Amino acid sequence: MAKVSVYNMEGKEVGTIELNDAVFGAPVNEHLVHMAVVQQLANNRQGTQKAKTRAEVSGGGRKPWRQKGTGHARQGSTRAPQWTGGGVVFAPVPRDYSFKLNKKEKRAALKSALTSKVQDNKIVVVDELKFEEIKTKNFAQVMANLKVEKGLVVLADNDSNVVMSARNMANVDTTLVNTINVYDIMNAKTVVLTKDAVAKIEEVYA
Repeated sequence: MAKVSVYNMEGKEVGTIELNDAVFGAPVNEHLVHMAVVQQLANNRQGTQKAKTRAEVSGGGRKPWRQKGTGHARQGSTRAPQWTGGGVVFAPVPRDYSFKLNKKEKRAALKSALTSKVQDNKIVVVDELKFEEIKTKNFAQVMANLKVEKGLVVLADNDSNVVMSARNMANVDTTLVNTINVYDIMNAKTVVLTKDAVAKIEEVYA
């Protein structure tokens, strides 16, 4: 089992914690991680782009000039793709980009992402995150104490003071254990976990 240090909100080391190898020491499957990221980005796409083909553009019903004798190339319509104002070749139409990833593949991808962060020493465990009031300045100070520039903060339970304090920080996101995903983990330079969050992740995914 991997051992990592536990810090308090002042950035001081207050102990160590052993991480379960079933979650934080799993084999890293880069292909599954890639698929999980692609799936999330694809599922977030609206798929509402649309352009008109030559059949849908108005006008162009009359042949612009006779077939032969003008010296021009033959043309059947002023709405063909080569004309200004013409239709688009193979125009995009609204479609659903989402695709399915199996449950086991999702779990394996998440474990791979967490394991890769442990291997790169990019996981920080804090004993707790508690704020008396909603104040971005206080949260920013905690992140500075932990030397986290671009991070993902994972909480065991929803704490509105923590979430609202972090909301205005450009390079820090917060998430809960039950909404954690591979894209957010891989997008963050550092993953900050509370001790409760570590226990909950191990309980759910081990």
